[in-house]
Amino acid sequence: MTRSLPRRLLDEILSGSGIWPAVPAIVVLLVVAVIPFAILLSLGFSEITVARGVIVSQDFSLRYLTTALTDPLYHTTFQRSLTLALMTTFFCVLLGYPVAYLFLIGKPWVRRVILVLTIAPILTSGIVRTYAWIIILGGRGVVNSVLLDLGLISAPLRIINTQWAVVIGMVQVHLPVMILPLIAVMSRHDRRLDEASANLGASRLGTLWNVVLPLSIGGLGTGAALVFTLSYTTFVVPQLLGGGNYLNAATMIYEQVVYSLEWSKGAVTALILMSTCLIVLLIFAWLTNLGTRWTRVAQR
Repeated sequence: MTRSLPRRLLDEILSGSGIWPAVPAIVVLLVVAVIPFAILLSLGFSEITVARGVIVSQDFSLRYLTTALTDPLYHTTFQRSLTLALMTTFFCVLLGYPVAYLFLIGKPWVRRVILVLTIAPILTSGIVRTYAWIIILGGRGVVNSVLLDLGLISAPLRIINTQWAVVIGMVQVHLPVMILPLIAVMSRHDRRLDEASANLGASRLGTLWNVVLPLSIGGLGTGAALVFTLSYTTFVVPQLLGGGNYLNAATMIYEQVVYSLEWSKGAVTALILMSTCLIVLLIFAWLTNLGTRWTRVAQR
């Protein structure tokens, strides 16, 4: 007996076959993310007339996009955002990879400690951690107090409200996102390869460079992409540690949409932010693919 279409659909959903189990998540994503974002982007290509808080007319226009692409303020802001994101990604790689390597070679209790220390900061709000850095880096904070007590400086250093304060806060907030993908890759590492490398006369440093590092390129690329995305689009850390005067792309969007009520400008800025972020992520993906190509060739 042929089953009805609704019954077949229900059976497929309950059995978990095909795309049906993902349909609820897709619907929610469309409602809360895709549709609002599409509406926002449509405002960037429109001349809008507002009367008493209501959009009266909306005509297609490229004026805001051309203005943004030729405005030196946009160039400076996005250059600053890109520099900040790349610096944060670089320092997260520099600090995160040794932690992941220690996880690889460490004993079980060392691994548990590393996991706890990596996951614990994620359980704390980023705003709380950022305010902690304000206390640490302030004129009378921990850093300046220690340096003054040791006699290394004669007057407090101006650390807070600078780009380096923003970088320090960003690295601390996003470092776990770099470490966890590396740990996921390191946990699948075959230690017999290290033993074979040592038997062939390689030092631990040589094994790290020629065996461990190439096999962890995938996790390195994933972590770098995540850190860059979060750093490039962040708002809270630059706003707090930059003293409210550190203008990056996310802060510009916030000011245009919330303070100035210039929705079209904010929409265009968001479009440029999303497009440039996507371009950099494609470059990261290409570099990661280039770095892991030899492993796929070896498996054939």
